[in-house]
Amino acid sequence: MIKIGLTGGIGSGKSYVAKKFEALGIPVYYADARAKILMYRSPSLKSEIKNLLGKEAYHNNGRLNRPVVAQKIFNDKKLLKKLNGIVHPAVYHDFVAWADLQKAPYVLEESAIIFESKIQARFDKVILVTADKALRIQRVVKRDRTNPEQIKSRMKNQLSDEKKIPLADFVIYNNGDNLDEEILDIHNQILKLK
Repeated sequence: MIKIGLTGGIGSGKSYVAKKFEALGIPVYYADARAKILMYRSPSLKSEIKNLLGKEAYHNNGRLNRPVVAQKIFNDKKLLKKLNGIVHPAVYHDFVAWADLQKAPYVLEESAIIFESKIQARFDKVILVTADKALRIQRVVKRDRTNPEQIKSRMKNQLSDEKKIPLADFVIYNNGDNLDEEILDIHNQILKLK
């Protein structure tokens, strides 16, 4: 199975692009959404997280206690790295198992942090979705009802597009024009990899 990574910074429109690939019949694995499900449903993952962050990392109903986790990891980069070291392998194994079940020419994994996590080698190709910074900020303000300063702060935690572009096999400039043509062109190029 050909495995394609789909990544992009906050507000780039990678989820929108993922939906376009789904419309072409390509299965998409949404890494963030699956990670949340695994952190809720996987007993071994929950146990590891509790060992790392304490029992208060989970509510009594088994749901992740997001405010507690956020408070602990965002003030401690080493702890965040340890948490990622627990969650990311679980997500990867889940993705591989999921991909093996798919009946398509290739699959996509949508993840914001492929390059930041240095996992691009796991994929046959990586697609980067990018857009002008001002447009990205505008999109996220509208989507999350937040302020531009919070978005800029989040952007600082991600690699810049200038650093990501040379690492990507395909780049989609999602500034609102010719998007369908770009996606179809990349789709056709990937189909030739078979």
